[in-house]
Amino acid sequence: MATGKDRQKQLAREHHERQLQRRLEREQRNKRTAIIGSTVGVVVVVGGIVAAVALLGGGDEPTDAAASPAASAPQDTASAAPAAQPKPYDAATGACEYVADTTGGATKDVGMPPAKVKLKPATKTMTLDTNLGDIVVELDNAKAPCTVNSLQHLADKKFYDGSKCHRLGNDKFPMLQCGDPTAKADGKGAADGSGGPGYVMVEENLKGAAYKRGVMAMAKTSAPGSTGSQFFLVYGDIGLTPDYTPVGTITKGLDILDKVNKAGVIGDSGDGTGAPKETVEIKDVTISGKS
Repeated sequence: MATGKDRQKQLAREHHERQLQRRLEREQRNKRTAIIGSTVGVVVVVGGIVAAVALLGGGDEPTDAAASPAASAPQDTASAAPAAQPKPYDAATGACEYVADTTGGATKDVGMPPAKVKLKPATKTMTLDTNLGDIVVELDNAKAPCTVNSLQHLADKKFYDGSKCHRLGNDKFPMLQCGDPTAKADGKGAADGSGGPGYVMVEENLKGAAYKRGVMAMAKTSAPGSTGSQFFLVYGDIGLTPDYTPVGTITKGLDILDKVNKAGVIGDSGDGTGAPKETVEIKDVTISGKS
């Protein structure tokens, strides 16, 4: 017959096991090194591709894709949904809504973007001045006004300056993920992919979205309305579901992405993705075509 002391030992053991499980779950959420994270979180099947969804993130809660067999999707903010869901662009008021990101990731606070946006000009030009040369993207302001408005705000506030692209895919998951201002991108930072601007927005332009070579799209978590600052640049074709805002088309710099891809990764996270061996540092971001 079990004694009172035996029962106490059993309860203590169960309590310890629960603590270990919670710690493991926190550590998994923290590895948001994907368009949706890094081999952690919810498993998403994308056209035969298994994507471990953990946020384009890090920190206490994961955050900014999908990957090679068992690779993770690009991710940026957290596996948990934000406390308040942002609303999409309101044509009647010409306004977007941005809400505080309460998921606990690392933050570089540059304030909220202005709510009022304009759909003209229909396109804007985003230039990423990197250590390897310029990557130029034509942003679709007409179809993704809230996202382009946010990128404009972040560029104006020098949010991306000095940041490093922290996650590179492979031939089966061809994308480079950037936009975490806190990422070390050295293959050692478990928190790479957890950084963001402290706010999130709704996903846009999803109807018929396809992630082909030359697309720039925004990373997010598995939750809707979790797009932040992280984005991914596609240099092949990825069979992702239409959940990530396609915000623009790369018009210059695909050769840079091909070069980075050829160099491979360091710190393979187990899904074939990792920090790029060929460091990509964003020195400055400018967006032209202001209305």
